[in-house]
Amino acid sequence: MSQEVKIMEERKKIALIAHDNRKEDLLEWARFNKGSLSRHELYATGTTGKILAKELGLQITTFKSGPLGGDQQIGAKITEGIIDFLVFFWDPLEPQPHDPDVKALLRIAVVWNIPVACNRATADFIISSPLMNERYERILIDYGARIRRPSFLKELETS
Repeated sequence: MSQEVKIMEERKKIALIAHDNRKEDLLEWARFNKGSLSRHELYATGTTGKILAKELGLQITTFKSGPLGGDQQIGAKITEGIIDFLVFFWDPLEPQPHDPDVKALLRIAVVWNIPVACNRATADFIISSPLMNERYERILIDYGARIRRPSFLKELETS
């Protein structure tokens, strides 16, 4: 499988998302890490972004609310190479009306090999990593070549 390298610069582009029951958790985490976050470019879905911008006083580019397409907008920015890192405090115990969008966003993050933190412990480890303030060579797998394989196409025809 062929690979491509995407450079993450020292100033990372971080997307911040939280479901309603997790917004306070994300806000507390962001307050604690305000100094670190201030050195990066921040993006967020609608409500989460408004709360964080007001509470932290940081510049945050906001998208639509998650259920209104914000998760998909962030997914699109990941595919465009604009988002380097996703902090998504999702609620595993509460069904969401946009669960397919959530799953799609997480799948896109894996396909494009970006770090994803779905809980505070993981977010703490990632934000405190020395790699957060260095250039990083992120390896991208060429899934397109895999999809174009004759054996893969044959599998699709028979399923």
